[in-house]
Amino acid sequence: MFKLLAKIPGALMVVPLLLGALVNTLFPQVLDIGSFTTALFKNGAPVLIGLFFVCMGSQIKVKAALPALEKGLALLIGKYAAAVLVGLSVAFLTPDGTFWGLIPLAVIAAMGNSNGALYVALTSEFGNKTDKGAISVLSLNDGPFLTLIALGVAGLADFPLMALVAVVGPIVFGFILGNMSPTVRDFLGPGERLIIPFAAFALGSGINFSVLMSSGSAGVLLGVLTVVVSGGLAILAIYIWHLLRRHPKPTRNVISGACESTTAGNAIATPAAVAAVDPSFLAVQDAATVQVAAAVVVTAMVSPFLVMLVSKWQLKRGVFPALEDELYLSGEKEETPTAAIKPVTPAS
Repeated sequence: MFKLLAKIPGALMVVPLLLGALVNTLFPQVLDIGSFTTALFKNGAPVLIGLFFVCMGSQIKVKAALPALEKGLALLIGKYAAAVLVGLSVAFLTPDGTFWGLIPLAVIAAMGNSNGALYVALTSEFGNKTDKGAISVLSLNDGPFLTLIALGVAGLADFPLMALVAVVGPIVFGFILGNMSPTVRDFLGPGERLIIPFAAFALGSGINFSVLMSSGSAGVLLGVLTVVVSGGLAILAIYIWHLLRRHPKPTRNVISGACESTTAGNAIATPAAVAAVDPSFLAVQDAATVQVAAAVVVTAMVSPFLVMLVSKWQLKRGVFPALEDELYLSGEKEETPTAAIKPVTPAS
């Protein structure tokens, strides 16, 4: 069964979510028998998500090489800009605050978050060391923090300061623990994957399949927009960074931008986290959760094709990820003449 699930994009989060919704739709009384069953499988989402945030925060590392940090920051800004631009456009420029069923909360949560595991896998195959190293900064878009900031600054939500601190508190706590001790980081690391299916089932147990039917198609659209818009702006951000750093043309590798065109499974928990801070979002929490879940699946299926296209596009133009690594390793300055860099075909 696990081998079969491994073939489904975002299965660890999506499948339990769907199972929870199925049980809640067909046999809701099963989850209401009380004691530990109800506490874990129906009412356990806040505790499980909080513990998940602790484990997730522990994996965010402070130390990384300067080029990887700069690249990660550029990617983070590009992807977050896409999320805010599209999300707030839907909120303020459409008559009813939605676009073809898309909810601003779902848009910002899905487009502002990225699948770290898929990013590392894709950059390992198509990118270079600095592409992979950028994950240390990109981990900052995990969780609800950036979504809360965008909604709060735009005036779409009312977040008291302490409520915001309460949401990001577990992430900060995990971050401190993980960076104080590699042993603690290693101990908490497996908790991320262990907790996800239980938290997803608890979230799904509050969803009826009628919501899935009505919001699923909008989620597919959200997934496509995430790949095209957030991936596009991330690519643009990396290219601008190369220009500002005056990197030679053969080293202007933008693969990492395409690899950042995904939505992470943990983003499915963001609507619930936002609604916990501002109850006015409870009315759209279920629909937003479903839309983000659909975006997770769609981006996981489509993003690798975008990465392959971008890889072929830049290889045809003489841009090689391996040359970018050589630029940093050789200690050459950004003003190194283009002619001094010999194209090297990367290993297949």
